[in-house]
Amino acid sequence: MNIKVIGAAGGQVTGSAYIVHTKHARILVDCGLFQGSKQSEQLNRPPTRPNAKLDAVLVTHGHLDHTGRLPMLARLGYSGPVYATPVTIEMTALILRDAARIQQQDNLRENRKRARQDLKPVTPLYSPEDVETILSHMRPTPYQEPVSVAPGIRALWAESGHMLGSASIKLLVEEDGVEKQIVFSGDLGPKSVPILRAYEPFHHADMVFLESTYGDRDHRPFRETAQEFIDIVKDAVARGGKILVPTFAVGRAQLLLALLAWAFRHQHIKPFPIFLDSPMAIEATAIYRRHRELFDDQMLEYISNKPMADDLTTVKLTATAEESRAINEQDGTCLIMAGAGMCNAGRILHHLKNNLWKPETHVLIVGYQGHGSLGRQLVEGATTVKIFGEKVAARAQVHTLSGFSAHAGQTDLLDWFDAIAPSQPRVILTHGEDAPRSALAEKIKARYGSDATLPNMGETIEL
Repeated sequence: MNIKVIGAAGGQVTGSAYIVHTKHARILVDCGLFQGSKQSEQLNRPPTRPNAKLDAVLVTHGHLDHTGRLPMLARLGYSGPVYATPVTIEMTALILRDAARIQQQDNLRENRKRARQDLKPVTPLYSPEDVETILSHMRPTPYQEPVSVAPGIRALWAESGHMLGSASIKLLVEEDGVEKQIVFSGDLGPKSVPILRAYEPFHHADMVFLESTYGDRDHRPFRETAQEFIDIVKDAVARGGKILVPTFAVGRAQLLLALLAWAFRHQHIKPFPIFLDSPMAIEATAIYRRHRELFDDQMLEYISNKPMADDLTTVKLTATAEESRAINEQDGTCLIMAGAGMCNAGRILHHLKNNLWKPETHVLIVGYQGHGSLGRQLVEGATTVKIFGEKVAARAQVHTLSGFSAHAGQTDLLDWFDAIAPSQPRVILTHGEDAPRSALAEKIKARYGSDATLPNMGETIEL
């Protein structure tokens, strides 16, 4: 048995994908898109050969860096099952359809440019038809119930606390009468952030693939971050500036809406105009409302006392491009949540172009920013950036609120690993830049005496 790491390795955070090869089966765990810089995006290619047998695909959660290459499988002719939790299937459909639409738009723009330069046209990674084909192969799996997914392989999904429907996956693999257990953490969420239930760790494994996005540090406590957010909003209201929040449409948008509702309900902030300027975030919020069974007790108590919608009467959902453009005419303070979360695409670019050069503007960075992304440039203090090929001065106040991260910090990562450590598994650290995963490896060595492996892209690990 061996596992080939074909994404989120060698210092890459995105593009999560693993091929598990046994005597009797070959399966794929996650099939994510590389995101961030142009160098990262150039890594996007089919995750397997067209003529290679693939028995099944297993998905930890719906984010694009874990699902974004799935439609390439349909283009290759894959017709097998794609297993995921029911909510992950809903989220994956939403996210992949949006990704295909954006690719088509970007492709049209690029080919107009190439035609003017007398260059050959290029094609997108996949089409909306490829998306619908792969979605038709998705099969729902319950939490905490083993499912036979391929000859000799059963899989078990457990809550990972990262986004609605997210999971860690344990493979129970039988070869030559011996069972081996391989765990993929997927993305783990912090235990202190509200709305979602906390992660449920496994307690035995022979090998663990553990994410390490924030393996070198802890986030600021959520309560402190929430207070900082409220203080920033109050200051922006006093100054009359716009508040721009590059928002991951699934997870972060819903968390910020809940926090604003709480602040309005308890009169910490007087209600003011808020624009959820993301068709995908609007749809994702509707999915959240349909699946309260995945909320934590604190959130269930909060919405049982009074509907959250009653606190959010000043929120406007701007689904169309015309409604989005009209926000530019809004006078005074307003808060605009728009994708993409790394400022590498989407409506947030238009809002940044129109407002980043104004000193009274506040930009709130509330999630991980990949190397080379516009969001990362702003976090690192760039004074000018390029947006749609035009230089724009970055005079706005940029705030990084890491306490809103959907990823576990170092302490929570180690707490998750504590439960499984007594079984002395081999540890493989992925999904992290070199510094964070090296720091986490050192912590694991010091606490448990285990040497962690830090694989490169394409490396094969034998069990």
